[in-house]
Amino acid sequence: MAKERRSLNGKLVAITGGARGIGKATAEALAGRGARVAIGDVDLTTAEATAAELGGDSIALALDVSDRGSFEYFLDEAERRLGTVDVLINNAGIMPVTPFVEEPEDSFRRQIEINLVGVINGTQLALKRMLPRNSGHIVNIASQAGKAGLPGIATYSATKHAVVGLSEAVRAEIRGREIEVSCVMPTIVNTELIDGVVDSPFLKRVEATDVAEAIATALEVPRFDVYVPRSNGALIRSANLMPRVAAEWVGRTLGTDKLMTQVDPGARAAYEDRAAHSGGDHGSAEEAAPAAEGRATH
Repeated sequence: MAKERRSLNGKLVAITGGARGIGKATAEALAGRGARVAIGDVDLTTAEATAAELGGDSIALALDVSDRGSFEYFLDEAERRLGTVDVLINNAGIMPVTPFVEEPEDSFRRQIEINLVGVINGTQLALKRMLPRNSGHIVNIASQAGKAGLPGIATYSATKHAVVGLSEAVRAEIRGREIEVSCVMPTIVNTELIDGVVDSPFLKRVEATDVAEAIATALEVPRFDVYVPRSNGALIRSANLMPRVAAEWVGRTLGTDKLMTQVDPGARAAYEDRAAHSGGDHGSAEEAAPAAEGRATH
C-alpha cells in the first residue's frame, strides 16, 4: 500500500547552513509548500537575506553547528519565535580538496567538527525535543562519497561515511517511534563546493534544486535512503555486490578516481579560503559560509 503523502503546510523546519546552496534551495522548496523555515548559518548576513527572500514565517539565526550551545540556542530560539520544530535538516558542511598526506591538521579537524560533530549535535538536540512528543523528522545530508572513498577528499569521505552510519544507527534505536530519519546522498552538486572540479562525461552533475526536491519528497513520503539522482542508489548497491577489484575497476573506468584529484586550484581558491576560516576558535564552524550546503559530492 502506498504511503499517504504528508502535508508540510505549517510545519516548522530548521535548516543548518541554509544561507546558500542546497540549504537555500531546500528552504525555498519547503517554504513553497507552506512550511515555516528557520535558517541557521555562520554567515548571518547572507542568511538574513535568504530569509527575507522567502518571506512569510521565515527567520535567520546565527549558528555554529560545532558549538553545542550555539546549536541549542538556534533550536530554542526557533521554537520561541515559530513554534515546535517538526523537522531538522542537518545540512551544513565543508569540503576542502587536497591529497590526504598533505592535509593540515586544522583542515581535517575542522571537517570533523562541522561535518560530523555538527550532525551529532543537531540529531541529539532534536531527538531530545521529538522523543517526548513522539513525532518529528531528522534529515541528515551525507553524500555518495559516504558510500565510497574518493581520492582528494579522504577526510570529507570519512565524515560522510560517519554521517551515514550515524543515521542508520539512530534510525534503529528509535524504531517503533513516530520519528523519521532520512539520509540524503547526492552525487556531484552544482554549488560552490565543486568550484574547479572538472566535468566528467560519466558523472552528471545535479542542481541544488534537485536535492531540495528530493528532500521535500522524503518529508512528504518518508524514506531513509535518499539518493540524488535516485537511480544512483541501484548503481551503488550493485557495486557493493562486486568483488573489490571489480568495483575499483569500474570506478577508474568512470573516472571517479580522478574526479577530486584533477581540480583547478585557482578556481577553488576563494572557496578553500572561506572553508579554512569558517570556524570559530575551536574550529567549529563552518559551514556555513559557502557551504552551507551540503556539499559536493554529495
